[in-house]
Amino acid sequence: MTKPKPSPSSAPMPPPAERVIHSLDDVAEGAAWLAARDPRLAAALAECPDLPLRRAGDGFAALQRAILGQQVSVASARAIEARCVEAGLTDPARVRAASDDDMRAAGLSRQKIRYIRALAEADLDWPALRAMPTDEVVRTLTAIPGIGTWTAEIYAMFNLGRADVFAPGDLALQEAARLLLDLPHRPKEREMREIAEQWSPWRGVAARLLWAYYRVAKDRDGI
Repeated sequence: MTKPKPSPSSAPMPPPAERVIHSLDDVAEGAAWLAARDPRLAAALAECPDLPLRRAGDGFAALQRAILGQQVSVASARAIEARCVEAGLTDPARVRAASDDDMRAAGLSRQKIRYIRALAEADLDWPALRAMPTDEVVRTLTAIPGIGTWTAEIYAMFNLGRADVFAPGDLALQEAARLLLDLPHRPKEREMREIAEQWSPWRGVAARLLWAYYRVAKDRDGI
């Protein structure tokens, strides 16, 4: 007999060592910690004091949304998502039962049909995922076709609320680091990951700050 999955309300919490961001107070706590330890981040925070919470729900629909957003404009992704919602294709069981024609009618490309089917067929235990260490979350998600490290780290950061997650492959974070840290070049993913180590255990807040700083720098420079 198949063991039933636990409901979200009864799901175990993440490991005690892993802080979860629930509110803007948590973001503010992390920002204060970072500013006290790195004067460069303190300077960035002075320019970007209102860091966002950016929390969203987790689960199948959240990862499906990330896949839909790959290599298309925000407007296109939203339009496709709306058609998927209308067709009931945000439920893994409905996705598994749908034909390719059904999915194409919702605006999905051949590649995205394959990726979303793979996600549905993975049949992830979402409550169990919430309790996993972040490294294991990333390994679990990147084993699914269509989900790369960046997507898995963003999911851990914003959908699971992990406070100590960074996305070193993100080009905006890399460019913000180049500008803020006065680096001679934009750091690649491996170098960016090493740089971010100094901001642990609040790397997720450091990422929020760098994204905000990137927008300010772009506006200042007229980019």
